[in-house]
Amino acid sequence: MKMKTIGRPPGLDDTALATTWQAASLLLGYPDDELLERRPLLRRAVAGLPASVAEPLSRLLDHLDATPPRDLAADYVATFDYRKRCCLYLTYYAYGDTRKRGMALLRFKQAYEASGLVLDEGELPDHLAVVLEFAAAGNPAEGRRLLLEHRAGLELLRLSLTESESPWAAVLEAISATLPPLTGRNEEAIARLIAEGPPEEEVGLAPYGTGASGAAGQPVFLPDPVLGARS
Repeated sequence: MKMKTIGRPPGLDDTALATTWQAASLLLGYPDDELLERRPLLRRAVAGLPASVAEPLSRLLDHLDATPPRDLAADYVATFDYRKRCCLYLTYYAYGDTRKRGMALLRFKQAYEASGLVLDEGELPDHLAVVLEFAAAGNPAEGRRLLLEHRAGLELLRLSLTESESPWAAVLEAISATLPPLTGRNEEAIARLIAEGPPEEEVGLAPYGTGASGAAGQPVFLPDPVLGARS
């Protein structure tokens, strides 16, 4: 599938975009043994990319090489599980813990299913690593659309990681480099998110796969977007 080139950064053809998104997806995963064993493969893939994406991705790979695995794991958890503005679930930025988030998750799920992909039941479809993998290997045009729809959240995440001097800010820098420049509308949305944060609603959320209530007619709480359990 050929993607529209409107707004595409120079030097990034379909192959480079897919490689960037796939590498970014992997590098946003928990730094376990499997990810660390993939570093040589990721190095080779990143080496062939344009500098705008290769340089930031290489910075994180350098960090993975130089940091003890236990420290990497602790930093990852402290960054993504305990900082709301570093949440990896894209719909959280737009909808917070409100009922509308359930419908937003359903739209992600439907986009995947329309492309013949089905997620594991325990995996929320708006996790940035999942969206990037879908964009890389599932449906590039649809994956890019999902990223652009949640551009404000992506940029708040990038700014939050940069402000905290997190090494993972480099991955968000690379992702941003694959997308068109920010528009005034996006900049306004980012400013609003910075000032107000995601919406809040302390109620049960309908599960994104079922309609207004759970199988027994009761509200079902979605997994916490920040403090979810990690295996």
